[in-house]
Amino acid sequence: MIKNRIESRFPRHLLEEAIRTALAEDLGLAGDITSHAVIAPDETMSAQIRSREKGIVAGLPLALAAFRQHDPHLELVQKKADGDKVAPGDVVLEVQGNSRSVLAAERVALNFLCHLSGIASLTARFVEQVKGTKAAICCTRKTLPGLRAFQKYAVHAGGGQNHRYGLDQAILIKDNHIASAGGIRQVLDKVRSHASHMVRVEIEVDGLEQLQEVLRYKVDAVLLDNMPPETLKKAVELIEGQALAEASGGVNLETVRAIAESGVDLISVGALTHSAPVFDFGLDFQI
Repeated sequence: MIKNRIESRFPRHLLEEAIRTALAEDLGLAGDITSHAVIAPDETMSAQIRSREKGIVAGLPLALAAFRQHDPHLELVQKKADGDKVAPGDVVLEVQGNSRSVLAAERVALNFLCHLSGIASLTARFVEQVKGTKAAICCTRKTLPGLRAFQKYAVHAGGGQNHRYGLDQAILIKDNHIASAGGIRQVLDKVRSHASHMVRVEIEVDGLEQLQEVLRYKVDAVLLDNMPPETLKKAVELIEGQALAEASGGVNLETVRAIAESGVDLISVGALTHSAPVFDFGLDFQI
């Protein structure tokens, strides 16, 4: 198998269960009744998964596992690694063996590969847009249930970074928390009495006045929500390195460059995981 630094991040402890669930969902109680009807039990085939467009690969460990879990006797040759660039016609995986087995696992393999490569490719486009600035592109918790670890891995494959994985990983104080606690001072006092010294604290602000109040206290990061680039620049000047500056809200490929040029450290983009288009891979075969 081809390996690289990206695949060292792959959540392998979740792989088998994810594939098992996906295959069970697709094969149902009777398996692939179409292939059983029209393909002889001993027929074999050679197949290649090819890219139909330009982008970044992610999800090959899942594609490999789909074929292997359904039929351990299939011969698999990985031609690309996650994080690699591909162009139309590039082969990423070769599969050889029982025809029924290849077709039974094909859709599960392609579903993971196409979805995660779409995330990686969209992330790479955002990363390219902010090239030359100090801003890092981050994903959020706006992920599909059960797929968060794989989707966040795909963001890494595209050159992005991850925000917190779950609610238990860091403290992120948002407007509803501030309102519930009675204000910024009150909410930060409560956080200090509750949080371990190992937990980082970030707080969301929606204006410069609120930011000035926050800066009276020690926090690790400030989430600058839905601010135009000119306001973001003033916010970065006020923060003056006292905390990480993260921009969020209304970020797309047209706006991200101006946001990055404001001087923020991080730009979080929910669209990386909740709106990435599916990448076009196809399986071509010969009997």
